[in-house]
Amino acid sequence: MAKRYGNLIGGKWITQGSKGTLENRNPANDREIVGIFPQSGIKEVNAAVSAAKKAFEKWRLVPAPKRGEIIKRAGDLMVKYKEELAKLETREMGKILDETRGDVQEGIDTAYYMAGEGRRMFGDTVPCELPNKTGFSIRQPVGVCGMITPWNFPMAIPTWKAFPALVCGNTVVIKPATDTPATVVRLGEILEEAGLPPGCFNIICGSGSGVGAPLCEHPDVRAISFTGSTNVGAQIAEVCGRLNKKVSLEMGGKNAQIVMDDADLDLALQGALWGAFGTSGQRCTATSRLILHKKIAKKFIAMLVKEASKLRVGNGLDAKTQMGPIVNESAMKGILEYIRIGKEEDKATLALGGKQLKRGNHAKGWFLEPTIFTGVTHKMRIFWEEIFGPVLSVIEVKSFDEAIERINQSHFGLSSSIYTRDVNRAFAAIRDIEAGITYINGPTIGAEIQLPFGGVKGTGNGHRESSHTVLDMFTEWKSVYVDFSGQLQRAQIDTE
Repeated sequence: MAKRYGNLIGGKWITQGSKGTLENRNPANDREIVGIFPQSGIKEVNAAVSAAKKAFEKWRLVPAPKRGEIIKRAGDLMVKYKEELAKLETREMGKILDETRGDVQEGIDTAYYMAGEGRRMFGDTVPCELPNKTGFSIRQPVGVCGMITPWNFPMAIPTWKAFPALVCGNTVVIKPATDTPATVVRLGEILEEAGLPPGCFNIICGSGSGVGAPLCEHPDVRAISFTGSTNVGAQIAEVCGRLNKKVSLEMGGKNAQIVMDDADLDLALQGALWGAFGTSGQRCTATSRLILHKKIAKKFIAMLVKEASKLRVGNGLDAKTQMGPIVNESAMKGILEYIRIGKEEDKATLALGGKQLKRGNHAKGWFLEPTIFTGVTHKMRIFWEEIFGPVLSVIEVKSFDEAIERINQSHFGLSSSIYTRDVNRAFAAIRDIEAGITYINGPTIGAEIQLPFGGVKGTGNGHRESSHTVLDMFTEWKSVYVDFSGQLQRAQIDTE
């Protein structure tokens, strides 16, 4: 019998949902139910926000270093439970164990980094223009923060959002993705074990319309942090703009890797394979476009097709597997539709893959061959649109300048990569590529938590996750003036 999981509201686990239940199935074996979760609605959202609002009054007064110590203990527990968490993630969303271990490690790294921020959270102390007066700035918590997280990084992304919010003194109501709620539930259990007070971290399982929308609309939610599709992010931005809420959006990507004629081709090949087919291409930072200099294009394509054809596709729990399944049937249908579009686009050639795997070990899950299109031009839909699957479009260019032009021809601007031995080209690329992240001689995936994460254009709205910059999302600045002159001083009026 499948395990029953609950919402976490005010420190209590509640398995009943006002809208029934939802099943969480293993994408590598759709017949396996990982767990049964409450299908929630406005009733649960209201209860969770009320609990978070009540908890905020005490939590905000806990010294930030003490808040950091609790998050540090959560990181220690994640180290202890790392293998268990990785296996749960793989069962939920499919990616191979090496990748889910990395996902958990990113959560651990975030815990330790943000624990340290509890002793930092720097403000500015500056001289004032009048005598016997000083000025400084401090950070203060926002209040109740709503979080809507995706399925592809079910531990890393919730920790990116929740840990800094909590260290800053906020309380959290989080809606996990319907495909991966068990990992977030486990995170809630870990935070409880670490000593986080009841009501500081609340979990509401359910759909975007049933939970996400009322969470964004709730008048007591002061900030929303969202990772997901551009269309949904735009809707959330409209709601938060109307209600004057803080909002952080991390949305789509159509990332490209450039390989110049002077590149280390073996190294660039490994980067392309990992960037395009890691997590079955189901990453916002995945390499979706490969831009090759014409002088090396023919040779590189042959290398790429040969190596990609060898990738073992299967259950992520199998140590021999190199690429796991697509997350669900709906995602599979969407990717297959883009493959159909690619086949029909003028001049594009399906060089590898393109088919769903349905036999033998693949019969019970959602598996797709690694897929490569060559001859792609900037006039094609598969050049422009986010596919979010293991589909790579190869574009050929004649020069560095043309490569930069093509990489910037995108509605998105999250991650980017260039392989070259020319230091001048490398720094020109850093300057000219329109993206929040640029890798030199590395793939488009592999961000670390001590640097800002986020993008430009259709990828985001200017906020960043990770590093100290995320504190700007979860705090408000207060400027403080202390006048110890014993008389009225009128700032600029009295300086004349």
